[in-house]
Amino acid sequence: MMEESKLTRSQQRYLMDCVERGGTLPLQCHRTSSKEPAPAAPAFSLAVCQLSRLSARPHLRPANVCQAGDAYTREKFKPQATRDLEKEKQRLQNILVTGKDEVEHKAKQKLLQTKEEEIPEPDRFEELVNEVQERREFLAEMEALGQGKKYQRIILTEISQKLCEMEIIDKKRSEEMRQIMTKDCPGGNKSNPHN
Repeated sequence: MMEESKLTRSQQRYLMDCVERGGTLPLQCHRTSSKEPAPAAPAFSLAVCQLSRLSARPHLRPANVCQAGDAYTREKFKPQATRDLEKEKQRLQNILVTGKDEVEHKAKQKLLQTKEEEIPEPDRFEELVNEVQERREFLAEMEALGQGKKYQRIILTEISQKLCEMEIIDKKRSEEMRQIMTKDCPGGNKSNPHN
């Protein structure tokens, strides 16, 4: 690996010495040449050498370094909204007098009413229409893949069951509509089923 990276013999010797001593390898390899490099900044090169000589073993940080960080600073106390004492007194009085928390009961009723109003009951007839459509699409996909015969009986049976359920719902709805129409139009405007 050292030969492939085209290191000089002196660089290879330096690396082997580091390995034999059990120290860490330098982060940067300085090129060696016959010419002496001009010392531009001796303080900078000293800092680079110290960075490259980090020990492999974990070490403890001095106390002053730990204290200089944010580890010992506390978060400031931020008061939050306090309870309404008058409401709490009234609530406690209600509990002692009636044995029930009327405020909570009213709040729960309001929440239940709003939830019931927000979520309309899904129409079963529409659900059945969607299910029949999904099954037809599935059967078309299987026929396109050449698997139509395998699923055709199952899917057609399910579709017929859904259609029967839709007919039952339709009959119930039409009966309800007839009852509503007869209530709204008493007397002379009834349709005669024998005509």
